[in-house]
This record gives sequence, structure tokens and C-alpha cells, in this order.
Amino acid sequence: MDARTAARHALAGIRLVNGAAALLTPRMMARRLGADPEQPALVYVLRMFGVRTVVIGAQLLCPADADELDRLLRTGTLIHASDALAAACAGRNGLLPCRMAAAATAISTVNVALTLVARGRPCRPPEGSPS
Repeated sequence: MDARTAARHALAGIRLVNGAAALLTPRMMARRLGADPEQPALVYVLRMFGVRTVVIGAQLLCPADADELDRLLRTGTLIHASDALAAACAGRNGLLPCRMAAAATAISTVNVALTLVARGRPCRPPEGSPS
């Protein structure tokens, strides 16, 4: 298995595990985030997050073609970057405990890196392009 495929499978696994946990055990996830697990709105939001995350994880495992895979990975980069920013802001503003905000930011940042590796984009401009 090449690095791109391994990164895609790792990202799908992370999404499926985190999504299933949020969908099936939202109160436990709320406790892990340091939030009140008895808030009905939080349980609702975690289940919405869970469904979204399971769907995008499953899509990575069986894309229809290379164009769809590229679209899924580009979208994933945006999703995980916004998740990382949201977690960092939540920690900075005291909406999440610092430790949980740091963990959520780190997980989303790793997910961004996995999308970039799975896309296989070069880290430097192509030869002949302006610097």
C-alpha cells in the first residue's frame, strides 16, 4: 500500500471512529470534551457531527472514481482546517478546557495533513513556474 492510500485509509478510520462515537455515545463524547452531557442541544449537535463524520469517512473508502476522490479530499482539507480553527478558538475563548481544545486542534490538524498526503500534492511549485 502506498503512502497516499495509507493516509486515505487512516483518515477514513479516524472519521468513522470519531463519528460513530459522537453519533452513538454523544453523552460520553460531551464528558470527554469537558461539557455537560445532560444538555439536549449538545447531544443533538454531537449526533449531527457524528452523522457528517461517518458519511465522509465512508465515502473515502469507496470513491466512484479519481475525480470524486480528489473532490472528497479537497473538501476534507477545508472541513478539517475549519475544525482545527474552531477548536483552537474555542480553547482560546474558554469555551473548551485548554487540554481538550489542544487535543481537538491536534486531531483536526493531523486530519488536514492526512488529506494533503492522500492528495499527493507536491510541497514545492512545479518546475518552470514563477517563484
